[in-house]
This record gives sequence, structure tokens and C-alpha cells, in this order.
Amino acid sequence: MIGDIRETKECQLKDPMDLFHSGQVVKICAPMVRYSKLAFRTLVRKYSCDLCYTPMIVAADFVRSAKARDSEFTTNKGDHPLIVQFAAKEAQVLCDAARIICPFADGIDLNCGCPQRWAISEGYGACLINKPELVKDMVRHVRNQIDNPKFSVSIKIRIHEDLKRTVDLCQKAEAAGVSWITVHGRSIEERHQPVHYDAIKIIKQSMSIPIVANGDIKTLKDAENVHHLTEADGVMVARGLLANPAMFEGYEETPLQCIQDWVDIALEHGTPFTCFHHHLMYMMERITSKQEKKVFNVLSSTSAVLDYLKDHYGV
Repeated sequence: MIGDIRETKECQLKDPMDLFHSGQVVKICAPMVRYSKLAFRTLVRKYSCDLCYTPMIVAADFVRSAKARDSEFTTNKGDHPLIVQFAAKEAQVLCDAARIICPFADGIDLNCGCPQRWAISEGYGACLINKPELVKDMVRHVRNQIDNPKFSVSIKIRIHEDLKRTVDLCQKAEAAGVSWITVHGRSIEERHQPVHYDAIKIIKQSMSIPIVANGDIKTLKDAENVHHLTEADGVMVARGLLANPAMFEGYEETPLQCIQDWVDIALEHGTPFTCFHHHLMYMMERITSKQEKKVFNVLSSTSAVLDYLKDHYGV
């Protein structure tokens, strides 16, 4: 990490809020465990992604361990604007993590939406939507302790069955100085049920800060529809970008040039084979036959993958 970061010192950090004032819908790459790392962020930025998040990092580990910092966070000059997402449950720990990251990123995001059992049992993620005072306290602490006024502090939430509680949470966060709020339009229990875009619209109408809509956005057309349905200021995409990193550029499926770009970027960044291969499996899902998948998905080395791509796609 340190080598990458030194280089970043020379870069100009950006104010992510400028994106929300541009009058355009802000196109955002979601925090994805294992996947939204530097190499993938570099790829989606080539294809009209405006803002990228890191995968969720546990703030306490990040503050405590240099090893965690080195393995969890890498960046470089072109990797901006960048939001680092933290899981945290104590205001001071979140502040300490924000202070470490502040010279190298453009903002932090507090994860209040992860529904995984381990996160909730540790007091992280989606259980925070039931602790509005704690969320307010954490946002306010970071606001008060980070000197840079351009450094953003956002939160990503799920919704309650009783939407009044979600609006109350959002208003408390706004009063504490949150920059924007990303709303995944499902409750903690919901996984594959339809997204409640109507709920995101109600939240948007109750707030004066930017709101980002998240959930089931697979194409640029979906993004435009969700913007119209919710009036949100931005759209955040996870699986849709995994399947097609060129989605925000309007491609219906991953173009071969994007696959070529991924190969070049991943090799340049020294991306571990499993991650390199998994991304390609996602990207090629729609453009390969069942038979081809059977062969491609069990390849076990970078050279085998490169040979396959060259032979079958001229990549």
C-alpha cells in the first residue's frame, strides 16, 4: 500500500460533492467484498463510472493493524474520487480510521446496510439502522475531527418496514452533517424481493441532501428508469457492473475491448489469479455458451486463461 500511497500524495484529491452539483445523475460503483478493488475500479472508471467505493473494511482492524491497512487498501493517482467504506460501531474508532485514510481518499462511508449474520452479530452493518443516535454520533464525530471541509462523510442504509423510522434516521444523519445517503431499497430480511423504489422516492422528498438509489440496476436504461422513479441524485450499481463493467457507457453486454482492458489492467496490478478469473467469469456470463462456460470456468492458471481468450476471442 505505502508505495501506491506515496504516489497519491502528489495527486489532487477531489470533492465528491461537485459530482452531485453537476446536474447529471452520478454513476457509482458499489462497495463489493473482494471485487471493488483498485484494478476493477480502474476498469470501470474507463467506462463512465463517476465515483468508486472500496470494499467494506472493518475500521477497528484497520486502525489496529498495519498488515490490515496494507492488504485492505491500495490506491493510486488516477483512483479518484474515491470513497472508503468502513464497518464501525464506535465513533472514535471510525474517526481514527477516517484520519488515517483522509490524505489518500476523498471521503468515507459508514456501512449501515450489510445484512450478513456475522456483521449484525458484531454490531456492524444493517443493525445500525436501528440505532439512529449512534449513527448520528459517528457522523458528527468524523465531521468535527477531520479538518478538510471537502472530505465527504456518507452512509449506506437499508430501509425499515415502517418507513417513518428510515426517514427519521436519515434526518438525524443529515442534522449531524452527512454528505449524502445511499439507500438500498430493501429491508434487512429481503434478499431477492423487488426493490422498493417508492420508498427511496419518499426518502428523497424528505431530505435536502443528495440521495443515491441502490438495488437491481443492471443496465444504463435501468439506471435512467430508477432515476425517474425515485428522483435520486445518483445510482449505485454492484452486480450489474460485475457482469458488464462498461454498463455506464451504454453497452448492453461486456464489449471485447473491455475484456482486453481488464486483462491489461489486472496483469499490470498483479491481481491474484482467483480474482482475475472470477471477474472474467462474470463479464463473459452473457457472451459465452453453456459449453464454453464449462471449459472456461475450470481453467486454473493465468496462462491458460490468456490462451483461451486469444484462441476464442482474439483478446
